[in-house]
Amino acid sequence: MHNVLTYLQENELRFVRELCDYLRFPSVSAQSSHRADVEAAARWLVEHCQAIGLQTRLCPTEGNPVVIAQTPRNQSASPRRRHHFVVYGHYDVQPAEPFDLWKTPPFEPRIDGRSLFARGACDNKGQHFAHLKAVEAYLKTNTDLPCDLTFVIEGEEEVGSNNLEVFLRKNRAELRCAAIVISDTGIPDLKHPALTYALRGISALEVKLCGPSRDLHSGIYGGSVDNPAMALCQLLARLRDKNGRITIPGFYDDVVPLSKYERKQMARIPHNDAAFRKFLGVPRLFGERGFTPQEQRAARPTIEINGLTSGYQGEGSKTIIPAWASAKLTFRLVPIQHPGRIEKLVRQHLKRICPPTVRLEIQGGHGGEPYLISPTGPLAQAGLRALKAAFGHEPVLLREGGSIPIVTDFKRILGVDALMLGLALPDDNPHSPNEKFSLDAFTKGMKMSALLWPELAAVC
Repeated sequence: MHNVLTYLQENELRFVRELCDYLRFPSVSAQSSHRADVEAAARWLVEHCQAIGLQTRLCPTEGNPVVIAQTPRNQSASPRRRHHFVVYGHYDVQPAEPFDLWKTPPFEPRIDGRSLFARGACDNKGQHFAHLKAVEAYLKTNTDLPCDLTFVIEGEEEVGSNNLEVFLRKNRAELRCAAIVISDTGIPDLKHPALTYALRGISALEVKLCGPSRDLHSGIYGGSVDNPAMALCQLLARLRDKNGRITIPGFYDDVVPLSKYERKQMARIPHNDAAFRKFLGVPRLFGERGFTPQEQRAARPTIEINGLTSGYQGEGSKTIIPAWASAKLTFRLVPIQHPGRIEKLVRQHLKRICPPTVRLEIQGGHGGEPYLISPTGPLAQAGLRALKAAFGHEPVLLREGGSIPIVTDFKRILGVDALMLGLALPDDNPHSPNEKFSLDAFTKGMKMSALLWPELAAVC
């Protein structure tokens, strides 16, 4: 292991230059004008992985290709005794607009101190590149890896990974493994490396209330017919009480309470209410009573109104009773709530409380299951040991308030858990102008990856 860590240290400057080369590709999957750039980034990645010593190929899909890169297999070792792990990443990036808010062009990497600025720097090129460099250190120093690794690096994560499920099913036998390792999440700071052990799921739908057959003059007809916009506001207001608790019967039935251990670990995460409120620009924080802000935004289910539409919204006024009103809703879910069951409960409750003066229409949207890995299990503990050794600080356990559908795809299709060992800092600006990646996090991330494989091989 000494040779591996020395190699990483001695070649850090070259690794940063190579990462800059990778970041110059504007591999924006959401924009068809960048289709050639997406494919060029994939080809560059294939060539780079081959130069490292990985057995690499480009796998076509109905959309953007998937890069598969494998460590050389030890033919003399018994396959039953040699564990296999999959490392996931994505080479596609978010659109860089608005360009005028970038201090320098988004695809011309810029180093300022220990920060590397470019679109895709932390999301996700820099994070999975750290794993590639760790494996390079093993291969180039002829140090035996205690396990077999397969990198699955796709090009459609930023547009929903529409073809990943088909790819996983098609290649299920080849990708059979003991666990998935993903670095696409974050850490509070360099003194608090983190394992993300849970994700919230999601259930989305659109509610529409229809009233009169057309917009009506509010002076002539107002008072004799119900206003769909008013009725919708009153309907939505009944879905949550003053304590921040959702009022839909049965909504909390499948919520697994936080254990004392989990609440203790979450309390270790650096947090300041006043600074958080100032950062958000709100006069006062709000959340479900009885839980801390950290617990509210990561470990408790929520209802959110994402959009409201009704009536006249142009310049000036137009005195009407609108013919209809609609709202887009999402419910963030926690283990072990299921999006299908939640949608059913929501539909039933809305039908019960909808006034007879309007007609209710509900259109279902996307859904995703929450995810949870035992924070005290052997996989999580192996990851925590690698984090502590690499960062030199006791790691924390995180629950992520957002949803990462590919994690549940891996679980459902390959039947294995995912270790989410993120490297992004809170101010790295993923999806925003001036995205960056800490070079200190990059360096420690490479070391963490190198130390991780012996830890995982020992517990699986």
